Amino acid sequence: MSTYQIDPAHTSAQFKVRHMMIANVKGEFDKVSGTVNFDPANPSASTVEATVDVASISTRDEQRDAHLKSADFFDVEKFPAIAFKSKKVTASGSDSFTVVGDLTIHGVTKEVDLKVEELTEEAKDPWGNLRRGAEAKTRINRKDFGMTFNMALDTGGFMVGDEVDLTIDAELVRQA
Repeated sequence: MSTYQIDPAHTSAQFKVRHMMIANVKGEFDKVSGTVNFDPANPSASTVEATVDVASISTRDEQRDAHLKSADFFDVEKFPAIAFKSKKVTASGSDSFTVVGDLTIHGVTKEVDLKVEELTEEAKDPWGNLRRGAEAKTRINRKDFGMTFNMALDTGGFMVGDEVDLTIDAELVRQA
C-alpha cells in the first residue's frame, strides 16, 4: 500500500452543465486536496479522500462566479467545501477503477460512482518524488444536493440544467 497526496498545483476539478438548454458552461475549482492510499496488488484495500475549496470556483465570469458562490447555488458561507470519501474500490481494467463513495455538496451527502481511468505508472520527477496521474468522472443531479435554483425561459425549459458532469484530473505524489 502506498500513500499519495493530491498535488494541488497539478490537480483540478471541473464541471460542465447545460445553460439555457443550448450550450454547456464549464468551470473549475482551483483548490483540491486529499489523500489516496493505493494498493495495486489489492485495489479493494485502496481508499480516496478529497476536498474541494468551493470559493476557488472559476467560470471565467466574475458575476457568474459570485452567483454560484451565493445561497442560490453552493452557499459558500455555509458550505465552504465539497468532500468525497471512498467506501469501495474495484478494478474495472488494467488502469481503470470504479470508486464508490460519499460525495458531500451543499451540506448533502449522496453515494456516487467515480469512474477512474488512465491511472499512470509511477514516474520519478526531477526532485526524486514518485508521482502518478489519473482522471475521475461522474455525473450528478444538482437537485439531489439541494441546489434547486432555476429560471424558466420564455422559449420553454430552464436556465440551468440539472445534470452536472464532474471531472477530476489528479496528480498524486507518493509519501515517504
